[in-house]
This record gives sequence, structure tokens and C-alpha cells, in this order.
Amino acid sequence: MASEAVPAAPRESSSSVNKNAVLVLIAVVQFMVILDSTIVNVALPTIKVDVGFSEQNLSWVLNAYTLIFGGFLLLGGRAADRIGRRRIFMAGIAIFAGASLVCGLSQSEGMLLVARGVQGLGGALASPAALSLILTTFAEGPERNRALAVWGAIAGAGGAIGLLLGGVIVEVLSWRWVFFVNVPIGAAVLALAPRIVPESRSESAQKGGYDFGGAASITLGTIALVFTLIKADSWGWTSGRTLAGFAVAALLLVAFILIERRHPDPLVPLRIFKNRSLSAADGSLLVIAAALFGVFFFCTLYLQQVLGYSALRTGVSYLPLSLSLIFASALASQLVDRAGPKPVLSVGLVIATAGFVLLTRISGHDDYWSHLLPAMIVLGTGLGLSFVPITIAATSGVAAADSGLASGLLNTTQQVGGSLGLAILSSISTSRANHALAGGSPLPEALTHGFKGAFVVAAGLCLIALLLAVSLLPGRPRAQEDVEAEHAALSFARCPGAPYCGALTSVVAFGRRVRHAFEH
Repeated sequence: MASEAVPAAPRESSSSVNKNAVLVLIAVVQFMVILDSTIVNVALPTIKVDVGFSEQNLSWVLNAYTLIFGGFLLLGGRAADRIGRRRIFMAGIAIFAGASLVCGLSQSEGMLLVARGVQGLGGALASPAALSLILTTFAEGPERNRALAVWGAIAGAGGAIGLLLGGVIVEVLSWRWVFFVNVPIGAAVLALAPRIVPESRSESAQKGGYDFGGAASITLGTIALVFTLIKADSWGWTSGRTLAGFAVAALLLVAFILIERRHPDPLVPLRIFKNRSLSAADGSLLVIAAALFGVFFFCTLYLQQVLGYSALRTGVSYLPLSLSLIFASALASQLVDRAGPKPVLSVGLVIATAGFVLLTRISGHDDYWSHLLPAMIVLGTGLGLSFVPITIAATSGVAAADSGLASGLLNTTQQVGGSLGLAILSSISTSRANHALAGGSPLPEALTHGFKGAFVVAAGLCLIALLLAVSLLPGRPRAQEDVEAEHAALSFARCPGAPYCGALTSVVAFGRRVRHAFEH
């Protein structure tokens, strides 16, 4: 794992190492990848028209990246610890920048989707290696905490700026520059990294083996499941192809469990799920991410395709959600210290569910101020109150040696949950929109009908997450020994594996730092 040796990974310390330069270089990479995540979402409607995506296949622009990133994230962290953190970091950047170039040059659906998948692989290598470099370059304590604060602040800035910059790039240049911008940044990082970043490895990781079988089976199994969910509406839910797709996905996921049980050094040791708090929190996050991905995907399409907003205006429209997230997360941090994670998470999910319900009231007319804005503020408040306690719950009672594993699971869960949710919601939205079109409804009205159906299901998913948290999450208070694992998890969860999820976690962490700054 990327942070498997958080407390005790061997460090290659040298007086010649400029730690500030290392931090700046890694922060630039973090900014680039977070920026790319948010920019792509704003550019989706333009990509759809220019490349010729169908409404149903457009979600793969996000899912192709997310699935590969989530599937290989833990393996990328293991490879960094074993082969060399700087080496894997540079390999990830090279792959990410090269794939970005191909994305920008893409002339077809297939070319863009394959390149997005390769981008995800680059991110799965670079992101955990970057965090590992911070943890092994800076000494534990105030020095490391300051470095992680900078890392998180840069990530939060990338998430917010990406919304605005994405709109500017799409309008002034083209959607292709959303990807081209990564190429010169990647080239500069590759030129400077050998001179600035020290190489380091983990002795314990070098003794283990690679669980390629586990990474491949979980990634391919999830891809098969998502692909079948997206195609099931056009194939027919009881057709042979649909049933075969679900069967292949089930076999691959069962194979993953069997591999993890037998592998001497598994990607995900199944013993960790005996921790009830971790299992309940990860399960809840899986469902929350499934609902959350759809919100940003469909709100972007609604704003641009139905209300006629420009890409820039769309980006600005999301700022109230980010601001409410910051303030709510700062409040959540304080409340968790007093009441524990479970009650705060429960309240947050109730509020978030109400936000999803408000989204179902969209009318297809000029209703940003009357419907979308209130929904975004309520959603931001609910999610801000949910992210902090769910991260704490996912790391409660976790041994120091397993903090990296818990952190990686937290991030992987939100990537996989988001992909599955987007596949389900996209299928529902497309089906309802096509049905409305067949009934003679105009396109804006049909799209709105489809989006409202997706928001109804998203509200149901958030309610399921609430039921999981209330019924399964133990009510144990936050223990002092959990704070270090929680801090590592929040840092690791800022890896931008999926559009918005990584960025939102960054904003949440920023809110926590704002609160601590005022306290001290």
C-alpha cells in the first residue's frame, strides 16, 4: 500500500534533499490531476457533441478512468513501496501525461475511452506514490503535518479552480485543451523529479509479492458489472447478453475473494473486514458515492443541455456547494469530537437525502435559483457532515500497520461505488428520456424527465446509506489512538481517483484545517 509503513517506513534522509522542493513538485502533480478531474466533468456536454457520444455511453468518459484507478490503486501503492517510490511516481506521471495527449487528439469514442483508462492507470501509480514520498520525506509530527496540510490545500484549490478553469478552457480554446494542459506539466515534472525527489523503498514490501491476480480480477469484474448495467437497458434485462455479463462479473468477483484468501501477500487481506466500524463505514461510503457521482454528472448535463448554461457558468454554479462543504466539514470535525462519528454521520445523511429530494423538483425551465441552488446548499451541508465522520469510522480501531490499507480501501470504495452508481443512474435516466421522446415530448422536457428519475434513485441510495450507518455502525466514541490513522486516511483519500469525490474530500479536509487554525 502507498502508506503501509506510515509510522515506520525507512527513509532515505540526506542533507542534500531539499524537502520544500520535493513538496512543491508533488503538490504540482496533485494540482494537475485534481484539476483534470473537475475540468473533464464540466467539458462533458461539449465532448459528447464533438466526438459523437450517445447519452448512454457518455458516462464512460468518467467510468473508464475511475474503474482502472480504483482497481489498481492499492497495487500501485505496493509497487511504489517495493520498486521505488520515485520510480513509480515518474512512471505514473509519464503514463498520465501521455494518455492525456491521446485524449486530446481523440477522434472517436473508443480512442478517448481507452486513453481515459490508461490515464486512470497512471493516476493509480502516481497518486499513492506521491503521498508515500511525503510520508517518507518528512518526519512524523509537525513537519509532516505541515506538508500534508499543503498537499491537501493544493488539492482543494485544484478542485475549486478546475470548475472555473474548465469552463474558460472549453469556451476560449476547446475541450481538447482540458487534456493537453497536462502534457507540459507532466514533462516538467519528469525533468525535475530525478534531481529533486529522493528514491526510497520499503524493506518489508520488497519481501512480499505482487497480487496481480487480485487487482486484475477486481478491476475486470467491476468493469464487466458496470458495462452490463449500462447496456442492460438496450440489450434487455433478461436477454442472454445481459445475463452472461452479470455471470462473468460474478465469477470474476468470486475469483477475487478466492485469490485474496489464498495469496501469501494479498492486495486486500480479508481479515480487515472483521473490524465492524471499517466494514460499515466502507459499505455506507460505497452507496453514498453511487448517489454522489450521478448528481454532478446529471446536474452538469441539465445546466448545459436543458437550461442552456455555458461551461463557465456551469462551473460557477457549483461554487455554493463547495462553500457549504467547507463550513459543514469544519462543523462536523467539532461535533465528532464531542458526540462520536455515528450520530454526526446519521444527521449528515438525513440532510443529504433531503438535498437529493430537492433535486427531483427541477422543472426544465429557468430554475437554478429556485431549485438547484437550494439543493446544492443542502447537499453540500449534508455531505460535509458525512465525509468527516465516515472517514473517522473507517479508521477506528485500525492498527497502525493497517492504516495504509484502511486508507486505500476508503479511496477504492468511493471509486468503485461511484462507477456502479453512475452506471445504474445513467441507465435509468436514458430509459426514461427515451420513453418520453417516444411519447412526443420535446428533448429538454425528455432529458429533464430522465434526470429526475436518476435523482429519485440517488435519494433512495442515500437513504440506504443512512440505514446502513444507523444499523451497522458501532456507537463507539472517537479514541485518541485513532487520530493518526484518521489523519493518514484523509490525506490518502485526497488522491483524485474520481471526478469530484477526491476533490470533495480535499475540500472537507480543508474545512477541518480552517477550524483548527481558528482554535490555535
